[in-house]
Amino acid sequence: MEYLLDTNAIVRHFAQISKLGKKAKEIISRAEKDQHQLFVSIISLMEIMYLSEKKRIPLTLDEIINDLNKKECYSIVEFDVEILKKAASFHFYELHDRLILATAMVLGMPIISSDKKFDSVEDIEVIW
Repeated sequence: MEYLLDTNAIVRHFAQISKLGKKAKEIISRAEKDQHQLFVSIISLMEIMYLSEKKRIPLTLDEIINDLNKKECYSIVEFDVEILKKAASFHFYELHDRLILATAMVLGMPIISSDKKFDSVEDIEVIW
C-alpha cells in the first residue's frame, strides 16, 4: 500500500525524538521491509529545512534526504499546479499543512500524521 508521511512523522521516525503511533510505526517498519511505499512531499522537506535552521529539530535537511535515499520505499513528491489547485479548494489554518494535505488528496492516499487537526479535513484518511 502507499502512504504519505507528514513532516512530524518523518522527524519522529528519523530523529527518534518522540514515539510514533502504533499503526504509523508498523506501517513504516513494514515499508522499510519493502511491504509498503512511503511518499514525502517536497513541502515536508521545506519544513524540515526551516525547523533545522531554527534548531527546533536535531536533524538537518541533508541528513533526512540521505536517510530517505537509503531505502527504496521512500519517494519524494514534487510540488505542482494540480496540488496547488487542490489546496485552493479548501481551507486549513497552516499553509504547509494545507499543501501536504492537498498532496495526499491528489495522490489519493492516507497520510501518516500525529496532527489531530487533520481529522477535520474531508476526504483524508489520517493514520497514527
